[in-house]
Amino acid sequence: MKKPLILGSTSPFRREILEKLNLPFSCEKPEVDETPLENETAYQLVMRLAEAKARAAGQAHSDAWVIGSDQVAVIDDEILGKPGSHEKALEQLSAASGRKVTFYTSLCLLNTQTGESQLDVETFKVYFRTLSHKQIDAYLKAEQPYNCAGSFKSEGLGIALFDRLSGRDPNTLMGLPLIRLIEMLQAEGFDVLRAQAELAS
Repeated sequence: MKKPLILGSTSPFRREILEKLNLPFSCEKPEVDETPLENETAYQLVMRLAEAKARAAGQAHSDAWVIGSDQVAVIDDEILGKPGSHEKALEQLSAASGRKVTFYTSLCLLNTQTGESQLDVETFKVYFRTLSHKQIDAYLKAEQPYNCAGSFKSEGLGIALFDRLSGRDPNTLMGLPLIRLIEMLQAEGFDVLRAQAELAS
């Protein structure tokens, strides 16, 4: 590869998604305060945090590509955080039942040599089935998604909660828009597919 690739995240989900590209990369924990600013929209929040994470993770690297990403789930302009408990998750999924939840997943690719970054937000919509209290309770006890925004894992049993999904890239829902990342790397002069031949040799 032309430059080292660094994922500014310790999320096992994001690491698994990036592994799909079959490229060598390392992970750095970005030290970033994720508290929303006053009157900041969900879109503005994830945009700001993706770049902040990329810049924080890239501080120790003078010539690398650093990936930053952030995600929030929203119902009626209200941000759904990570529930942290069974009760809060029950509340979130009850609110989502029969409704649409919009996920904003931001992506930043920082070139630490030039200091320039590409920044974008991908939107993904999840339409929930109408769910009974028993169904929600059973799901939460089975999967315990208390550290996941919106209280579900779409890559697992969470799929049973949905009526339909709408978006460009299913990886976006899981936390890292890969199609957009491939485009950003291409803009940097790096072709993910052509690189496979070099990695194999």
